[in-house]
Amino acid sequence: MRAIDVMVRDVVTVHPETDVAEAIKLLTEHDVSALPVLDDAGNLVGMLSEADLIHRVEIGTEKHRPWWQEAVTGASTLAADFAKSHGKKVGEVMASGVISVSEDTPLSEIATLFERKRIKRVPVVKDGKLVGTVSRANLIQALATVVGRVDQHDETDRQIRLELLSRLQQAIVDRFRQPQHHRRQSCRASVGARWLGGGAQGAAGVGGKRARSVSGCR
Repeated sequence: MRAIDVMVRDVVTVHPETDVAEAIKLLTEHDVSALPVLDDAGNLVGMLSEADLIHRVEIGTEKHRPWWQEAVTGASTLAADFAKSHGKKVGEVMASGVISVSEDTPLSEIATLFERKRIKRVPVVKDGKLVGTVSRANLIQALATVVGRVDQHDETDRQIRLELLSRLQQAIVDRFRQPQHHRRQSCRASVGARWLGGGAQGAAGVGGKRARSVSGCR
C-alpha cells in the first residue's frame, strides 16, 4: 500500500501569519498533533506540531539555562528557543525543515520515518502542493482493514476444506452401503483385470483362490 491509499485529503492548515493562539485552538478542536503551514501560493513551508508548543512562557515551561551554559550556546539557538516560547505568529514557532512524502511512497517507508524521526504525521506533497497527510492513526486503520480481510479469507478457506471433507466422508459411506451383488461384481472385475494377459492356463483354479483372497469376495 502507498500513501495515496490511506492519506487524509481534507487537511486543516494554517498560514505563517496565523496567531499561535488560533493555531492552538485548531489543534485541540480537530484533535490533531500537527498542522501544515502554507504560504499565500499554497506551498508547504513548515509544520506546527505539539512539540513546537510545549515550551511556552504562558504556562512556565520555557527553557531555562544556567548563565554559564547560555554563554557557550550559539546566538541562533537562543533566538530560536526564545521564539518558540514567546512567538505570537505561527511563522515564528513552526519547524521549517519539513519532512514530506509523495503519493507513491510505500507505507513501509512512512512507518520507518515515524520511528526514526519520532513524528506522528507527515504531509503528502505533489508538485510542491499539499495534497494530504498520513498519520500513525491512518497506518493503524489500514492495518485493521487488511487484518479483517485476511481473517475473512482464512475463514472462507476453512469452510471450503470442511465442506470438501464432508463430501468425501459421505462418498465413502455411500460406497460401502451399495448392495452386496454390486461389491461381488466389482470384485470379479478387479480379479479379472489382475489376471488379464497372464494366459488361460491355471486361470480358473488360481483365479478362484485369488478371488477369495480379495476382501469382500465370496
